[in-house]
Amino acid sequence: MHAQYTETINNNRPGGSQGAFAVGTKVLQIEGGFGLGTEEHSLLQTETSAFAIDYAVRYGLFKEELEIIFNGEFQSNNITDTRTSTVGELVYSNFRSNTLGAKYLVYDPYRKRDLEGPNLYSWKANNKFQWRDLIPAISGYVGANFDFIDNPEGKFTNNYTVVEEGLSISPKVALITQNNFKSGFVLVTNIIANRVTTDNPEYGYIVTLTNTVTDWFSVFVENQGFKSDAYADQLLRGGAAALITRDLQVDASLLYSLKDTPTRLYGRIGVSYRFDMHDEDEFLEEKGKAGREKRRAEKDKNKKEKSKNKETKQSKNRKDGFEDDGDDGEGKLY
Repeated sequence: MHAQYTETINNNRPGGSQGAFAVGTKVLQIEGGFGLGTEEHSLLQTETSAFAIDYAVRYGLFKEELEIIFNGEFQSNNITDTRTSTVGELVYSNFRSNTLGAKYLVYDPYRKRDLEGPNLYSWKANNKFQWRDLIPAISGYVGANFDFIDNPEGKFTNNYTVVEEGLSISPKVALITQNNFKSGFVLVTNIIANRVTTDNPEYGYIVTLTNTVTDWFSVFVENQGFKSDAYADQLLRGGAAALITRDLQVDASLLYSLKDTPTRLYGRIGVSYRFDMHDEDEFLEEKGKAGREKRRAEKDKNKKEKSKNKETKQSKNRKDGFEDDGDDGEGKLY
């Protein structure tokens, strides 16, 4: 069996992807940060100074595989138009995204491996590459975007884009995979379809590679690509995260875009905290025939132990019927 709940915080930061595993039942996790950046648009001849705040609230409920997530980003742009000798400035602020969704773990290949346990006779067998290591954990994500303008990505990348104000609700779906390699590397892939019912549906991917350098320090690199009628780009991210306590993590990262419409360079720092209300270690149940047989065996074992404890108690009660009278070590039956 493989536990969703972990002894230390299970975090999506500082990258843009989300992992396949949930935080665990009765665990509330808050993740947030802010970033400063610059953008230069070669065609529009604008220079932008940006300030962004991102946030996420995650909660595990009902089952270890299930997680509810609310996340979003607010951004303020100070835009300078350099096309004329008279430099004009404009400030534009709005929510770039607000999404409420749910993630569910569909397949966990590590459950069976944990049941098998390590090879006690061979270090090599435990650490060598195996083809089954390429089989990832798989989750599905379904959410709803709550946008206050009808084309937020287009507006933030090109301030001259005409948008309609007002609440717009649209779906977001994602397929999430995660490989936990023995070497300490974790590979996460997100395939995303976003705002698919709007005039500007967006399709993309995120690939994140993380390496745990020590028990408290990790680094990552990430590539994100997406395309819509309004905007397409390739983003590179890199950074590090440090575990302060088992429930507290801080992080720092950089973002760079490969396009020049606009070029983007951002620095971000963030913090994540876990409110751990998990009662005890919970594990995912074995599915199918193997799971039924295992639960039946455990039930029979519990019955035998209960019967044995009952017999032991009855035997003890019979012995307690004999007491020492304290007279020359002789016992009398009462």
